[in-house]
Amino acid sequence: MTEQTPPPREDLPEPVVRRRRFSLSLIWLVPVLAALVGLSLVVHAWLQAGPEITITFQTAEGLEAGKTPVKYKNVVIGKVTNLELSEDRRRVRVTVALNKSAESFATRGTRYWVVRPRIGLGGVSGVDTLLSGAFIGADVGDSREEKYDFKGLETPPAVLHGEPGKSFVLHTDDLGSLDTGSPVYYRRIQVGRVVSYALDRDGKGVSLHIFIDGPNDRFVTRSTRFWNASGVDVSLGANGLKLNTQSLATVIAGGVAFEEPRGPHDATPAPEDADFTLFKDETTAMAPPDGPPRYIRMRFNQSLRGLTVDAPVEFLGVNIGSVVSINMDYEAKDEHFPVTVGAVIYPQRLGRAYDKLAAQAGTREGRVDLGRMFGPLVAHGLRAQARTGNLLTGQLYIALDFVPKAPKAAFDVHATPVDVPTAPGSFDKLQEQLADIVTKVQKIPFDSIGRNLDATLGQLDRTLEQVNAGVLPELRGTLKGAQRTLGNADHALSADSPLQQNLGSTLQELQRMARSLRALTDYLGVHPEALIRGRPDDAPPARETPPPARQGSKP
Repeated sequence: MTEQTPPPREDLPEPVVRRRRFSLSLIWLVPVLAALVGLSLVVHAWLQAGPEITITFQTAEGLEAGKTPVKYKNVVIGKVTNLELSEDRRRVRVTVALNKSAESFATRGTRYWVVRPRIGLGGVSGVDTLLSGAFIGADVGDSREEKYDFKGLETPPAVLHGEPGKSFVLHTDDLGSLDTGSPVYYRRIQVGRVVSYALDRDGKGVSLHIFIDGPNDRFVTRSTRFWNASGVDVSLGANGLKLNTQSLATVIAGGVAFEEPRGPHDATPAPEDADFTLFKDETTAMAPPDGPPRYIRMRFNQSLRGLTVDAPVEFLGVNIGSVVSINMDYEAKDEHFPVTVGAVIYPQRLGRAYDKLAAQAGTREGRVDLGRMFGPLVAHGLRAQARTGNLLTGQLYIALDFVPKAPKAAFDVHATPVDVPTAPGSFDKLQEQLADIVTKVQKIPFDSIGRNLDATLGQLDRTLEQVNAGVLPELRGTLKGAQRTLGNADHALSADSPLQQNLGSTLQELQRMARSLRALTDYLGVHPEALIRGRPDDAPPARETPPPARQGSKP
């Protein structure tokens, strides 16, 4: 049976094919807008992107790529984008992307450092980084020369660019207890700080850079004196014990102080980066101007125990220098060990006396002839003596003084250096005198004196025995006879004795005779003619007439 296909139906419509036109769906607007936004952000970021710089540090402690910011005056000007080691692995290279507005920080003179919590002489800094984390600090200079590689500072700079004030340079022999950040005082008020320090090129000194904040920098003049105010200055003088220090911080960490000298001086403000000398203490700093140093030698033939390097050298009580060397010598001829003392003196500390002496001495090799200046003084008895400066410690100092009746000493005015003659000090003279006395005492023959004294005492003992045996009994009889004689004399001189009565009547007669002589002399004084004519007879006495009776009275 075959399947029959039904005939097509004529009532069904024929399909019509229509071609649809292209139309954009709304769903595509989202990615398009996102792309436009992303593109605008990229363009904005590209337009706002600043230069990329590289900073090298010793360590990357506290730094993170993509997180650590770069700040200037606490304003973010960039961000760390990458951290990597240098080729020699000694330092860390930090890549920083600066903002467009911070293009001026990619110039020469800009400084970068890592801000971390630090405790130093200047105080505590970076405390806020304990919570926010470390960041890179920046300080821009005045240069406009582009630079993209920098060497970061390991410590924050002591002075930022544009800070009001002036920098000065101090020169000293050694650093002492000073350090970066040590305070600088003016009249015990902190007005600055030590910025940096470094050895001199010749290695014989240290140069310190200090910064004085404005407006106090105007107090630094051309005549200003600086001194190391570290520690405690203790002195014992006529006014008692004195304790002098700037502050407790200087006792612990050191500091620098400055002041203008007393009296007339140049008050012109010092220029930027002017050079000054840093003295060891205030007394030395305020001393008269030192002038050029001069070297002298002194040769002592005595023990100098107690004399040390830096011991003072004084001329008539004025400090003019210090001892710099003490060397022992040997003289084979006398088998003696003299001591040669070298000292550096500053003759200009003598003031007007130096000017007058220098005018008389003249110059040699462009400076005052020290030998000719000392020549007349040595001829008048100038000698160097080692004297005791402190009886408690036994310390010595060198005194240049005029010794009365000093023996003549050879002095070469042309010698270099100048050899100043010496003389024993007062204490040494006392020792010599005591030694002479001891020597003389030792020469006294105490043994023979003792033997003679024993013989003399023996003779004296025998003599006393003879006196006791023979002389004393006779002396007792003599004393008894003298006692009897005194008794008789006492009886004879008693009040009832005839001798006393006769003596009393005799004295009375003498008194009457004395009165008669006095009357005679008085009469002769009035009537001297009585010596020739004699004394006239006395007139008879007149009869007394009774007074008349009063009227009305009864008889």
